[in-house]
Amino acid sequence: MKTYIVIFLFLLSSYSLLSQTLNLPSFGSDSTLEVVTWNIESFPKNGEATFDYIVDIVQALDVDIIAFQEVSDTTAFKQMMNNLPEYGYSFRLNYYVGLAYIYKTESVQINNIYEIYNSYQYWSTFPRAPFVMDFNYRNQRFIIINNHLKCCGDGVIDYSDSDDEENKRYNAVNLLRSYIDSYLSGNNVFVVGDFNDEITDETQNNVFRSFINYPDDFLFADMGIAQSNSSDWSYPAWPSHLDHILITNELFNDFQNPDSDIQTQKIDQYLTNGWYEYSENVSDHRPVAIKLKTSYNSGFESAKQDVNDFYIFPNPAGSGAEFTFETAIGNSRVEIYNAAGQLKDFINLKSGQTSAMWNCSNLQSGVYFAKLINGNITGLYCKIIKL
Repeated sequence: MKTYIVIFLFLLSSYSLLSQTLNLPSFGSDSTLEVVTWNIESFPKNGEATFDYIVDIVQALDVDIIAFQEVSDTTAFKQMMNNLPEYGYSFRLNYYVGLAYIYKTESVQINNIYEIYNSYQYWSTFPRAPFVMDFNYRNQRFIIINNHLKCCGDGVIDYSDSDDEENKRYNAVNLLRSYIDSYLSGNNVFVVGDFNDEITDETQNNVFRSFINYPDDFLFADMGIAQSNSSDWSYPAWPSHLDHILITNELFNDFQNPDSDIQTQKIDQYLTNGWYEYSENVSDHRPVAIKLKTSYNSGFESAKQDVNDFYIFPNPAGSGAEFTFETAIGNSRVEIYNAAGQLKDFINLKSGQTSAMWNCSNLQSGVYFAKLINGNITGLYCKIIKL
C-alpha cells in the first residue's frame, strides 16, 4: 500500500511537468509594443514546477515587457530567468513580496528603473512602492508604473478611517495621478498592476475617480474587459477583474489603431487540467496584456491609410460621433461591436452617403469596433473608445 501511495503522490506532484506543451497563441508581434501585467502569486507557488510553467508561458506569449507582482523569492526568480536568455530583468522586494520587470533586450532599451513613494510616510498607502521603468522602444520613450495596491475591504470608501482598505487605494491612486501630472506630463505612460479593486464601481465608491473623471487625459484600456462577461476577468476565483492597464492620452491614437489590442490571457484554457492546474502551479491571477501599433512602428503609414478610408471623429467619443467613409452604395451599413464581438448597434446607409452621425449615449464606456459594409466591401474597420 505504501508503494502505491508514494507513486500516486509523485504523479500528483509532477503532473504539471507532463502537461506543459502549450498551444497558447502568441500575443506579441514584431510590429507592436506589448506590455503585460501579471500577479504571479507568491512566486514560486510550486517550486521549480512554477519556473517551467512561467518560462513556457512567456515564450509562448512572445511579448516585449511583463510587469510582475508578488515575487516572493528573488533567488528563485533569478534562477528562472536563466531559462529566458532573451529577456533582461529587474526587481524590488518589499516586505514579503515584490515587483519585477522582464523585458526583451533586443527591442527595449532601459533608461532608468526606480521606485517612487518609498519613504516611510507612504508605507501605509503603498505597501509595495510603485516600481517605474523608463525605456525606449524604437527610439520612442515610454514609462511604465507597476503597482500592487492594498488588498481587501468591504467595497465602501471610509474617508474618516486611515486604515480603511478602500481609502488607502483611493489615496494611492490620487498620488499616482499627482506624480504623472508633476513629473511625466507629455510622456507615453502606462500605469499597470494588481490594483485590488474594480474600475466599474459606482462613482461614490470608485477608488479610481481621479483617473476616470478625466477621460481626455486617462483611459483604462481594459474597461471593455471589466464590463464584459466574467469569463474574461483576470481573477476568476472571486470572480472579479482587479488587474488593470491605464494609458495617458499620448497613447490614445496608438490604441485606436486596428492592430492594437488588449486581452486577458486565459492560459488555464490551454492546460490539460484547466484552472486547477494553473492555480496550483502558477497563480490565482491571469495576465492582462496590451499591444500598441505605435506611430513609430514600421508599416504604420500603410495601416494608417487603411484606417483613413473609414474613421470616426471625435475619438474617444462621448455621446455622439461622426463616421466618414468612401461613397456608400446600395445595401450599406456600419456595424458596431463591443470588445467581446457582440453586435451592439448599426447604422443603415443610403446610396451616395460619405458620412453618418452616430448616437452612442446609450452605450457603456469601453472599447468598440466599427465595421463598414459597403456593397461587397466588408474589410474596413476602426476602433472606437467610448467615454
